Order: sequence, then C-alpha cells, then structure tokens
Amino acid sequence: MTKKLLILLFFLGSFMMQAQSLAWRTNMTDAIAISNDQKKPMLILFTASGVPENLQNEIFKTPDFAVWSRDNVVLVKLDLSDMNASDSDREQNVKLKNAFGVQDLPEVCFAMASVRKNKTTFSALGKIAYKPGGAKAWIAESNSILHPVE
Repeated sequence: MTKKLLILLFFLGSFMMQAQSLAWRTNMTDAIAISNDQKKPMLILFTASGVPENLQNEIFKTPDFAVWSRDNVVLVKLDLSDMNASDSDREQNVKLKNAFGVQDLPEVCFAMASVRKNKTTFSALGKIAYKPGGAKAWIAESNSILHPVE
C-alpha cells in the first residue's frame, strides 16, 4: 500500500513539475517557424530586467496558464535587457517592440507571422498587460483577443 502511494505521488509530482515548465522561445525566427508549423499564434512577452514580476508570478507560473498556453500559443520571450543577445537580436527586439506599439514593460502581444522571399510580415492580433485578477481572468481576456466573436 505504501509503495503504491509513493509511486502515485511520484507521478503526480512529475506531472505538476512538467505542467509548470514552459517552453519560452527567445529566437524569433524559430518561434515563427514553430507558430506556422503548429498553426498557433505567438504570445510575445516583451520584458526587461527590473520590471515588475506580477505577470510572471501571478499568471505565467500557474498550472492554468501552462495548460492553456500549451494548447493555444507559441511562447516567445524577448528580453530587451539581455546582454547575452547579439546586437542584431537586440536591435530586432527593439524594432518589434516599437512596431507593436509596446509602451510599458512587461507587455504581451499576440501575433501571427509569415515569411515570403526572406521578408517577415507580422499580423498583430492584440496586446494585453498585467491586470490583477489572476490567471483565469487573464486567460479569458487573451481568449477574447485570439477568438473574437464576430
């Protein structure tokens, strides 16, 4: 009996750990390819060091978000303060931030992208910042952006 309980706890524990480990892409080229392959929009998180952690802690680190994101979006994190990023990547990230009209960090943009003749075209779906209310409210607002009622 004790052995079965330990095995069950082991599997539940590993499931919970897996549910909370999100696969954030940091390379936009890879993210676009995955997004197009999976036919899912990208959730692009624009962030930097020193910005409030509310969005990360109250939304992105929840099991609800892990399940929702796996089924609905390709996660992309663009850290505008990343000193390990190449100059071209940093420049690209700042251009994307400006193109999407991101003012305050952190902020999330939902977008699709297509590449034709080595030219990338983005189709912005909407933006969302942190709002108190928890993961379920944030996910509901995100769903209204991704699946608007016509």
